[in-house]
Amino acid sequence: MKKLCVGVDVSEKTLDVAYWDDQKQEAVFLGKYANTHTGFRTIKEKIEERRKATNAELVHVTMEPSGGYEQPFAHFVDQQDGWDGSLPNPVHPKRWSEAIGKRAKTDSQDARTLAHYCFVSNPPVWKPLPAEVEQLEHLLDRLDNLNDMLSREKNRLGSAQYHVKPHEAVYDDLRESITSLEDRIEKIQEIINDHLDKHPHLKEQRKILLSVPGVGVKSVLYILITMNRWGAFTHGEGDANGIVALLGLDPKTHESGTSIRKPGRISRQGDRSQRSRLYMCALGGVRGNNPLRAFYERLVGRGKPKKLALVAAARKIVVWCWAVFRSNIPFDAARFDHNQ
Repeated sequence: MKKLCVGVDVSEKTLDVAYWDDQKQEAVFLGKYANTHTGFRTIKEKIEERRKATNAELVHVTMEPSGGYEQPFAHFVDQQDGWDGSLPNPVHPKRWSEAIGKRAKTDSQDARTLAHYCFVSNPPVWKPLPAEVEQLEHLLDRLDNLNDMLSREKNRLGSAQYHVKPHEAVYDDLRESITSLEDRIEKIQEIINDHLDKHPHLKEQRKILLSVPGVGVKSVLYILITMNRWGAFTHGEGDANGIVALLGLDPKTHESGTSIRKPGRISRQGDRSQRSRLYMCALGGVRGNNPLRAFYERLVGRGKPKKLALVAAARKIVVWCWAVFRSNIPFDAARFDHNQ
């Protein structure tokens, strides 16, 4: 299928757009447009003109995640007939462009690079989360912000106690700030609970994921979002290895000939905070009497370092979560022999 490959460099106010000219074998800069719905419509007109001129059946738009500034246009692309959108990890186009000798760094050049990368690499198509899952993620992001602010304020209060000649007003203001943040956190948590009540299928997904060893109430909603994201990304057909790689928990070996050999590592692609949560899930999960502990002890018994075994346990949690999420059936511990 002939397609028109488009690269878009995103900033808060503007979108720089380029396309790959298949005949000339070069990326052509199309223009700079406002990052607004008016700008989106203008971009669509320009791209459709090129699409007709080249007899392309499909438009493939590639852009990098840019702190959320790309989301409105990404959703716009998803709604257009005959258009696909991709949001690759920014590391991948960057390394690819360096590998082919491109060093220039401007908005228009970045757009050209993304158009060329789209043509060569054919990155996977991005699909938005269901609206209710996206709203839940937004609430959790805000909850994280508030918890972070609360932790900082508590640290400031602790540090203030070491002042030799403190001012009482500082203590009062910090205590007031801490109380306010605690109230706001409680309010957001109530809104999250109400949101789950309004969307029973999310509540059911939460219940099913909580049946997986290691998954607790503090981590389950974040895992729920990850499962939904992988489901949307793969139309529900993705495999466990794919979601493990998405989270950066896939093994990364380093061997070269007979003289260069480094210890195995994980790729560490994707969301670092989610990997940290999964590691903590594994740390807690291996303390119980469950298949996760049996899996962990089996690895340690074979001589694996404990930290490496915990990373493998975190990976196992992801695999189990995806299995129960896809099947919509709770985890069945009876299927696992603890002595294997």
